[in-house]
Amino acid sequence: MSAEIEEILKRYQSYPNVVGIIILDPFAIPIKTTMDYTLTVQYAAVVNTLAIKAAKMVTNLDANNELLNIRLRTKVHEVIVLPSENYIIIVVQNPGT
Repeated sequence: MSAEIEEILKRYQSYPNVVGIIILDPFAIPIKTTMDYTLTVQYAAVVNTLAIKAAKMVTNLDANNELLNIRLRTKVHEVIVLPSENYIIIVVQNPGT
């Protein structure tokens, strides 16, 4: 599993504009991060709640559908959330121009 996590980190770090990457276990506990601890914990708590609610919304709209990703853009950053069975991957990046 550790090799898989390292591969995920390498893949996303190679993208331009990436500020940080957080990998959470299914219980929203950070497994690996490139961001400082305080920010990691804040993202983990908020994103986990968002992912759970978004997944429920998608399922309520169509029981045969599932949430694949969430993309949020703010004035400062873009946050991409990739939930899966084993991990929740959070990629924070500077928005492209």
